[in-house]
Amino acid sequence: MKSAARPQRGQRVADQIQRDLAQMIQRELPSPRAGLITLTGVELTPDYAHAKVYFTVLGKDVATATQVLNHKAGHFHAVLFKRLSIHTVPRLVFVHDTSVEKGFAIDRLIAAAVATNAAGRDNDAVGGGAIDSASSDVGMDKGASAADVDATPRATRKREA
Repeated sequence: MKSAARPQRGQRVADQIQRDLAQMIQRELPSPRAGLITLTGVELTPDYAHAKVYFTVLGKDVATATQVLNHKAGHFHAVLFKRLSIHTVPRLVFVHDTSVEKGFAIDRLIAAAVATNAAGRDNDAVGGGAIDSASSDVGMDKGASAADVDATPRATRKREA
């Protein structure tokens, strides 16, 4: 039976593993070898046997950083075993987190859409828009202006339409 006094224990353990790994990586992994690594999250299996550690990297390619981190995973596991007071310390697998790059790509798309929308509004303001509001009135000739139509009696406009 699960205890109501300890909700979200798995998340707390994952957060602690992330904090401890971040300290170990900063102290024990040389930056020239793996680049600047940032841990973005840890996913634990319910039995705490396996953990996926998500990271981003600056300064090195992803494959090199992944190789270096997974090579040191056994060492990190041993140090975590000494630091954590839990029965099972998970086996670590480092996975590159692509959500940051996807976020930047979405941000670029939004910026492009806003710029396109702003350019479209600028074109509408100078009369170069796709729909000219003055000529879209019903019963108006392409050569007639909005003032000409307003000056024409209603009965005449209906017959012309």
